[in-house]
Amino acid sequence: MSRLDELIQKLCPNGVEYRKLGELGKFFGGITGKSKDDFTDGNAKFITYKNVYDNPSLQIDVEERVKIADGEKQRTLQYGDVIFTGSSETPDECGMSSVVTVKTEENLYLNSFCFFFRFDDMNIMLPGFAKHLFRSNELRYQIGKTANGVTRYNISKKMMEKVSIPVPPLEVQREIVRILDSFTLLTAELTAELTARKKQYEYYEHNLLFDDKYKRMKLSDLCTVNQGLQIPISKRLKEPRENCYLYITVQFLKNNEDEQYYIENPDKNVICKEDDILVTRTGSTGVIVYGVEGCFHNNFFKVTPNELIHKKYMYFLLRSKYMYKKMLTAASGGTVPDLPHKKFYALEVPVPTIDEQKHIVEMLEKFNELCNDISIGLPAEIEARQKQYEFYRDKLLSFKQL
Repeated sequence: MSRLDELIQKLCPNGVEYRKLGELGKFFGGITGKSKDDFTDGNAKFITYKNVYDNPSLQIDVEERVKIADGEKQRTLQYGDVIFTGSSETPDECGMSSVVTVKTEENLYLNSFCFFFRFDDMNIMLPGFAKHLFRSNELRYQIGKTANGVTRYNISKKMMEKVSIPVPPLEVQREIVRILDSFTLLTAELTAELTARKKQYEYYEHNLLFDDKYKRMKLSDLCTVNQGLQIPISKRLKEPRENCYLYITVQFLKNNEDEQYYIENPDKNVICKEDDILVTRTGSTGVIVYGVEGCFHNNFFKVTPNELIHKKYMYFLLRSKYMYKKMLTAASGGTVPDLPHKKFYALEVPVPTIDEQKHIVEMLEKFNELCNDISIGLPAEIEARQKQYEFYRDKLLSFKQL
């Protein structure tokens, strides 16, 4: 009998109490009343939507800042808070959780597109247990049912109060955390190694592409762009036919096969070939799509380089971390960032001679290949470890209900 089985047999042999969130605590919103200027040269740590979405355990060592005036009343996060993303393009991705698992004396301010839950009794659940629990399949299913919308889904805090969670004894929680953390620790180590190799590639990429000796030119002098087309759902096909093209959408970027559609006889202006470059205008602003054939949604525009710039060189430029940040900065504000053609055209890039561009492309392709060859086993191993973790997570967090 395992240590966990012994604890369950001793402390909760007949099952575990399940309670609704509304009985255990309260929900609070993120920061309010801020403009775009408040996020330039800020003086307080700011927790982004991406931070919450990507991390079951919130990353608090962040660079993002927001301006907070002396005496300004804004809610701050604290140890044990469970944060949720408030909206997404699909109901399955709404309400992704992240837990503050590290104590800090610094104020942490949450973005306005997320909200958080705070337990009334901080001793009822370990933060380390909550980070696993709220991402389990059972909780994700319940949270997904609280989302509503048509083109964009939003979480209902009122319905979130009805989400039911198991509350096992703290000793049981602690043992489950120990087991599950052993899985995530190895995954984190592998991910850190892969990240280090990618950073090494980014370093060489930046030095090759953005050498100060090259003259700068505006993108308006180097290419033309044309935007995709919004196709009504009623005209999207679930299965391909003759003269059909894969419909490239933001969902396609997430490799969600259930969301793949096909369009019959689209206008030639919205068709892209494998060597065409697509820029995500809105939804996932600044993400570059390359190597895909199909017709593209109006969330994208196709970039067609002229004779002054090599197409593959343009691709490496646009997908660089430097240009990604430039495009995000240029994007207009609002709930969802949007990159207008005019602001894209105004961006400047280094333009060496065509021969130099070809040489840079050859070098980057070699670096890219080397990086992929070295790390090809790492992503596969990370994925296998993640599936193993998810299997044991869902198994260990399935309790008999009292």
